[in-house]
Amino acid sequence: MENISYKIKNEENIITPALLYYKEIIIENTKKAIEIAGGAERLWPHVKSHKMMDMVKLQMSLGISRFKCATIAEAEMLADCGVKDILLAYPLVGPNIERLIKLEKKYPNLTFWAIEDDIEQAKKLGKCSKENNLVTKVLVDMNLGTNRTGVPIRKAAEFYENCMKIEGIDVLGFHCYDGHQGAYYDIADRQKSVDEVALKIKNVKDTIESKGMECSVFIMGGTPSFPCHAKYKNTFLSPGTLFITDYGYYSRYKDMNFVPGAAIITRVISNPEDGYFTLDLGYKGIASDPEGARGKVVGLENAMSVGQNEEHWIFKMNEGHYEETPKVGDVLYVIPTHICPTSALYSEAIIIEGGEVVENWDVTARNRKITI
Repeated sequence: MENISYKIKNEENIITPALLYYKEIIIENTKKAIEIAGGAERLWPHVKSHKMMDMVKLQMSLGISRFKCATIAEAEMLADCGVKDILLAYPLVGPNIERLIKLEKKYPNLTFWAIEDDIEQAKKLGKCSKENNLVTKVLVDMNLGTNRTGVPIRKAAEFYENCMKIEGIDVLGFHCYDGHQGAYYDIADRQKSVDEVALKIKNVKDTIESKGMECSVFIMGGTPSFPCHAKYKNTFLSPGTLFITDYGYYSRYKDMNFVPGAAIITRVISNPEDGYFTLDLGYKGIASDPEGARGKVVGLENAMSVGQNEEHWIFKMNEGHYEETPKVGDVLYVIPTHICPTSALYSEAIIIEGGEVVENWDVTARNRKITI
């Protein structure tokens, strides 16, 4: 990142704050992911990080044909792109069960996949699917240790067998997200942890197949664990953030060598005190999670964040560096610590290529509903 110039031409014409996507970086990140995976056909990436139809089409042009998502709106966006395999990697409850069935009926030539970790919800999905003369493909969501969703590994085989008895669904494998692996910043520690869990998953698969049931589809990991799962050839890999990459991942996982491909362009709006400057970039313009620094101001190593409000971000220069304080009207670039919620704060991303604005991409699925 230190050798990347995020500065763009004609920046004086950009209303700030604004979301910038650097197309050349995103393409290179995608090609690198394909290389690590051993082929585009192994990737089943998440779209929650960007929610953009144009981003999906770009990745499809590079050979990726499967995608997963977190909302019905994102699933509809993927369907409108013509994606053949669409996984809704979020528990289906309430009206979302019927909404998925409506998607299946609207796009009969596409394949939608659901995940399940609750037998009663699986029965509801099966009933709704059967009533509409459909059979919905399902992956059991396995809890590998994140403790967010999923069936514990020790209960996975039994749950899988029970789901196999439900009419209206076709259970084919497991969805295995392991966000907790991000706690291992060292690649060797991450790989060791992934290998230990992979053995347990293999044992579950063997148990299921020993009873004559099919268990062939495994979608594994997230961005931090993606390179670790790549060694297991009979699996799909589902990173999300790394295609764009934010400052959080870039600073924590040096082994991955993906470059941040998004920035927020912002302006100094005030110098309220010696050594202080305020940006027009409050937490309505950049994600307020996780704890700590919410972004990296490019080229200002001696600036320290001292406060942020809805529309203001206040910085103070370190002692001895007051002469470096940006002035009112200066244009700065901030690499977000967390790009996923940052992208959802904007209606569009300004696309940069060759240092110039070339087009705008709508954040297509930032709302919870498109038509269904």
